[in-house]
Amino acid sequence: MGINMSLSIIILAAGQGTRMYSDKPKVLHTLAGRPLLKHVYQTASALSHRGIHIVYGYGGEQVPETFPEFQVSWVEQKEQLGTGHAVQCTFSDIPDVDDVLILYGDVPLITQETLTTLVEAANDTGFSLLTAYLDNPKGYGRIIRDENDNVVSIIEEKDANEEQRNIREVNTGFMVVNGKKLKNWVNSLKNENKQNEYYLTDIVELAGNDGVKATPVIVESTIEVQGINTRSQLAESERYFQLVQAHHLMHNGVGIIDPARFDLRGELEIGRDNEIDINVVIEGRVKLGNNVTIGSNCYLKDTIISDNVHVLPNTMIDNAVIGNGCRIGPFARIRPETTLSENVHIGNFVELKKTDIGKESKVNHLSYLGDSHVGTGTNIGAGTITCNYDGANKHQTIIGDDVFVGSDVQLIAPVKVDNGATIAAGTTVTKDVAENELSISRSDQKSIPKWKRPVKK
Repeated sequence: MGINMSLSIIILAAGQGTRMYSDKPKVLHTLAGRPLLKHVYQTASALSHRGIHIVYGYGGEQVPETFPEFQVSWVEQKEQLGTGHAVQCTFSDIPDVDDVLILYGDVPLITQETLTTLVEAANDTGFSLLTAYLDNPKGYGRIIRDENDNVVSIIEEKDANEEQRNIREVNTGFMVVNGKKLKNWVNSLKNENKQNEYYLTDIVELAGNDGVKATPVIVESTIEVQGINTRSQLAESERYFQLVQAHHLMHNGVGIIDPARFDLRGELEIGRDNEIDINVVIEGRVKLGNNVTIGSNCYLKDTIISDNVHVLPNTMIDNAVIGNGCRIGPFARIRPETTLSENVHIGNFVELKKTDIGKESKVNHLSYLGDSHVGTGTNIGAGTITCNYDGANKHQTIIGDDVFVGSDVQLIAPVKVDNGATIAAGTTVTKDVAENELSISRSDQKSIPKWKRPVKK
């Protein structure tokens, strides 16, 4: 990102979003796992600029407090008096010599390429305007052109007559205006409309009165300028965004069974010959090696997966490192700070937390290992659990190489099982087990002949 000392950026993010029916400020609702405002901020940050100014209002300090990492000037609009007033709130921070780009915190799909074109279009007159042609322009302000096809004004739908409402070219709200001219025009705005608000769009007519033509730029993809006002619009934008990501990944060699049922809510680094089945959700930063298959209904977050790994359906992996040749699932849960070495098998209904497992070890059925270290070539039987929490503190279990742990074993941490040891099925281990030792704890089995089973009265 370079610094352009002639471009200031304003992001309007003060609205409540009443049609979302939520107590949360609209710009904090998420698309692809990130708040709407963060999408806009990241796109704005990619442009060469002097500074970014975000106008917030509804929700008070909740919006700026959500984004402590933003390198911006936060400006509060204490009264919701319209877009013109919101822009006016930033004027003490905007140099007259700058061009000013106006963006919206609830329009997350606008692209850097479109904004660059809009900024460049303002070079001639100091005023450019992004418009769009919609089959159904309901809800948008209409672009009014004269007989010479010049844009002369924008009229909001609530103030438009029937003929004007039939116009399909609409105002997207995005514009670039010379700072000095913007201040003069905004300071001249009136609120004589049905909303009693100061409309930023009215500056188009004021510009015309001063002999300044607004240069229109027609956006190619109307989805870029769709504002998020309802839950339905949010869902539509989500699916569009995910389809774009899926097709980008497929273009680069990833096999995605159905791009309409794929969600990437972060960053995905890919190798070659990877296959992703339906309903897979990827969050945070995930890295896939080569020849990785991800089964249906899996969830991956902040995880590194090496080559030749098979993740079977309905598996969750969060903040883990998976070694070459591992097989995980189905219905496995790999929790944070877990590391699997090469060719480890983790089976159905196995949960691991803060555990590292050595090469070619297996935990195949219905087991829980937490705060544990497992060596190489070890087998953990079905129903085994490490009892790592005493109600106040966590304790570690250490299991060595080539250990055989039978089914239904409880390991009461802290405890150590040395190399080559065997734990008999049903044993509760409370003491360390020495190398090549068999540990067994069972009560005597009793049989009562001719036992009469209780019956209902």
